[in-house]
Amino acid sequence: MRMIDLKDLSVVYSENRSALSHVTLHVEKGEFVFLVGPTGAGKSTMLKVLYREECDIQGMVKVMGFDIPSMHPRDVPKLRRSMGVVFQDFGLLPNKTVFENVAFALRVIGAGRREIRSKTPEALDMVGMTHRCDAFPNQLSWGEQQRVAIARALVNRPSLFIADEPTGNLDPDTSMGIASILEDINSTGTTVIVATHDKHIVDALCKRVVAFNHGCIVRDDPNGRYDIEEKPQVS
Repeated sequence: MRMIDLKDLSVVYSENRSALSHVTLHVEKGEFVFLVGPTGAGKSTMLKVLYREECDIQGMVKVMGFDIPSMHPRDVPKLRRSMGVVFQDFGLLPNKTVFENVAFALRVIGAGRREIRSKTPEALDMVGMTHRCDAFPNQLSWGEQQRVAIARALVNRPSLFIADEPTGNLDPDTSMGIASILEDINSTGTTVIVATHDKHIVDALCKRVVAFNHGCIVRDDPNGRYDIEEKPQVS
């Protein structure tokens, strides 16, 4: 079973506006895929389809065996418990410490105290934030906040990790540190999908690059770079 299996996927908001148009994409378990392209190309919409935030879907969409278009709303939490998602705005709870922010992701799915005490330090250690576990978000740098957001997404040991512009507000050195964490996540067998404008991390990691433009896939390179001449995908 593929991790992600899309065929002829379209997301149409109106007759004059199509966010995604006839997209076919297959991602195997354990792959690392960058989604690149200009603003408005369809990258974020693609991610929303994967975690079932976007519902105006046409075509076949299967994620971890879930049939996304026909999914009943009550089954969406089950899908999301199998994935970790990092958003552009971090979404940290300002009145909770670093430890509490990460542990909260386990509490909302009903994890017990012993599991929380075991998994939370492991996730913080993976992103190098154990030493700031008692700090509050407003005491952290942007890069530290992003690391905490990643730890929170990882704490339930998801099969699929999705990140939307994880280095968008970071300086180049900090961005490369986040890129290294993403590689470490992938090395454990987790499938990683990252939408980004960050040319430096894409070129440094040399992973699969899927380029979007005007809602269509225009390039799919197994070991790609950010900027090359893009040619329309041949179905």
